[in-house]
Amino acid sequence: MRVSTRRLAVTVLSTLTAATAFTAPAEATVFEQGISVQDAYVAADGAVTLSGAYHCEQASPSGVMQIKATVVQEEGHRLSIGAEQPVCDGREHRWVAVAPGRFANVHPGHAEVTAELQEIHLSGVMPKSVATVAQDTQDVEVHEH
Repeated sequence: MRVSTRRLAVTVLSTLTAATAFTAPAEATVFEQGISVQDAYVAADGAVTLSGAYHCEQASPSGVMQIKATVVQEEGHRLSIGAEQPVCDGREHRWVAVAPGRFANVHPGHAEVTAELQEIHLSGVMPKSVATVAQDTQDVEVHEH
């Protein structure tokens, strides 16, 4: 039995295409997502406010979106806080993340702030995985508020 080279190539290509289609994660996000860091403030009581802008499309059917912001200062002080629940309608929105002073160790001055737009994939009510779909890191000046 002899198989033509062309027929063999088509068979191999079809097999590879099928394998690729069935091994891609079902909850993968393919939409345009974006986030940016804009401002950082610390209040007299130590409360920290970070803000910026984001845009996103609706999360996959098995996922929800969240915003996580992290501020790092030269002394090694690090603070990660969550922002309000994002509205994923494709339009640009402002995000704000606030940490009470009793949890924060941030002072006015230079800092690096990272904002992440994350998609949490759920298995029932429990998180199965967290994927960062957009990220921005900026050197900022933390101002007194």
